[in-house]
Amino acid sequence: MNPSGPGREFVLTVSCPERRGIVHALTGVVLEHQLTIADSQQFADTTSGQFHLRMHLVREGDALSVDELRAAMEGPRATYDMDVQVHDAAQRARLLVMVSKAPHCLRDLLFRVQSGQLNAEIGAVVSNHPDLEDIVRWHGVPFHHVPVSASTKDAAETQMLRIIGEQRLDTVVLARYMQILSPAVCRQMAGQVINIHHSLLPSFKGAGPYRQAHERGVKVIGATAHYVTADLDEGPIIEQDFRRVDHRMSPAQLATAGEELEAMALARAVRWHVEHRVVLRGRRTIVFD
Repeated sequence: MNPSGPGREFVLTVSCPERRGIVHALTGVVLEHQLTIADSQQFADTTSGQFHLRMHLVREGDALSVDELRAAMEGPRATYDMDVQVHDAAQRARLLVMVSKAPHCLRDLLFRVQSGQLNAEIGAVVSNHPDLEDIVRWHGVPFHHVPVSASTKDAAETQMLRIIGEQRLDTVVLARYMQILSPAVCRQMAGQVINIHHSLLPSFKGAGPYRQAHERGVKVIGATAHYVTADLDEGPIIEQDFRRVDHRMSPAQLATAGEELEAMALARAVRWHVEHRVVLRGRRTIVFD
């Protein structure tokens, strides 16, 4: 997606009960406002009776404000009981990346943003350790060392929320941040926090996942990117990646392979999120490619 300025490209996402006429109503608005459908994907879920759609729209005439297009969608929204989201593609997502000591996911995200592979900005990095400050500042990104202990957890989360507000950040990425967010923060930022977990959930939870995997003689290792909820490691899954392994690999080799999978799965999940390809539906996600 290469937006050419505000009011030129939009992403429309719709979720509603399945019934006839939905696409016709939407395309009527698209035609009326001189928009071209560059891409359209839809999914009618027969198990739930819900309909989901994502359109990438391009403006043919003068620039169109996102507020005007949102207002134009009010008619179909009311008629079909839609959850309608309209996003200007020129508005890049602004990320807060949180990390502890492991650098692999952070490095990957910094590179993807800097190289233009990820259509987002990293507004700040927060870490409970100072180890990765030089890496972050080399990329020109503000770094905040916010230590966390049992007695300072509330204050640390207050500082995190302050940074989000001051820097106008809309998405939090836990890039191997080895702290648990409080249920209050999880509820406040529902659908806005993405975590990477070092296994194919729900296997091998807790500390030393690759040691556990080695001891069990696993044949597949993987990583899971998911939205964070108050239920630890139970949030809706966005992406998973895996590779086959065997008895010849040491725990260190498993860890190296796992870090590669973590970085790739997290990057894809973040990209799909910022491109508005993920639809949250209860404990599940619908992901448009």
